[in-house]
Amino acid sequence: MGGTNAYEGVYHNEKAVFLRAGAYEAVMLPDIGGNLIAFRDIEKGYRFLHEPTPEEMPAFKARPMIHGIPVLFPPNRYQDGRFRWNGIVHQLPVNEEATGHHLHGFLYNIPWVVDEYGHTGQEAYVTVSVRVDEQHPVFGHFPFRFRIQLRYGLSDQGLSKRVTIINAGQEAMPCLLAFHTSVNAPFAEGGNARDYRLKLTVGKRWELDGRMLPTGSHQELSANEQAMQGAGVYPFFESMDNHYTAVPQNGRNRMELTDEAEKVTLVYDVGTSYKQWMIWNNQATEGFFCPEPQINLVNAPNMDMPAEEIGCFSLEPDEIWEETSRLYVKVSRG
Repeated sequence: MGGTNAYEGVYHNEKAVFLRAGAYEAVMLPDIGGNLIAFRDIEKGYRFLHEPTPEEMPAFKARPMIHGIPVLFPPNRYQDGRFRWNGIVHQLPVNEEATGHHLHGFLYNIPWVVDEYGHTGQEAYVTVSVRVDEQHPVFGHFPFRFRIQLRYGLSDQGLSKRVTIINAGQEAMPCLLAFHTSVNAPFAEGGNARDYRLKLTVGKRWELDGRMLPTGSHQELSANEQAMQGAGVYPFFESMDNHYTAVPQNGRNRMELTDEAEKVTLVYDVGTSYKQWMIWNNQATEGFFCPEPQINLVNAPNMDMPAEEIGCFSLEPDEIWEETSRLYVKVSRG
């Protein structure tokens, strides 16, 4: 199975852009948050991302958070929906009743524009974007003019992702971003989650209070969490909704998920601009979990801590922030 291709099609009755490169296939849903909903190895029967079934599509559209790679901007929780920026308090809608906070921003469920798609001899690609200005519905809550662009490329080296944020306004803006990446475990057809081992370049665990906000303190890592840093651990060893600093290993910030039966490892190399990790495993339910690379600490603009430590990046007018990531497969040793 060779060659590359990019074409418009339909995924569970939704408009989609399909990418093909050799045995790999990827699917983008521009109208549902620019979500890269599928990354598969057709020859081996691997489905690396948690995809919705046709029956799950209404629930997915209502809460498109635990399938594919949703874009969180700004990510995670903001206390009572408020965030401080340059002396002004902005108010985001409170959309998580249990905590009374704003959760996950406004890009994951709105339509994105397809800028282009195509293919070369080596790669199939799609680029989508959102432009926020005074005419955009979210400007009332997040009054910054900017453009965000996502480019996914598929080749024999797996799936590459490039995200670009451009400040098109007249003042500094916050650059707060994460990807709620939903990874299957098992990803092999007929696989057993017990055969899977998770590695993640976590550093310290942030202590969270009763409303799921960081206190600013750290907690000791358990033996299983230390195993995540090293040899790897069963991804569902306990219920996780945990927040960690990201500490690159060997120059890279990444997740590795190994199927020990198949002797293959899925690598999610996210780049070193992401200063934090979230990890959520659906109450330790086998099937999928979410390793989320995140620029900023949860609730970062409201924290009185050094901006660099908590990943509270700012973009001046006309400045560009960009980071690349890659999902790829390697054959395991041993």
